[in-house]
Amino acid sequence: MGFAEWVRRIGRPLASRKVRVAVATVVAAYAAEYGLALSEEVVLTIVSVGVALILGIAHEDAGRGNVRD
Repeated sequence: MGFAEWVRRIGRPLASRKVRVAVATVVAAYAAEYGLALSEEVVLTIVSVGVALILGIAHEDAGRGNVRD
């Protein structure tokens, strides 16, 4: 298995909006924990917004399957 195949396997999940939001949320939370001087409320807000976005995207995706043409 070549390098290009590994890059494709690692990058394939990033095509999902939910995965991108989850990764961004986790990165922001870790950055706040270990590098940025943010309060606990700000970190909880970042995580809460990430969760809300993921749930909104899931709700939108579920609604697409119920559309009748």
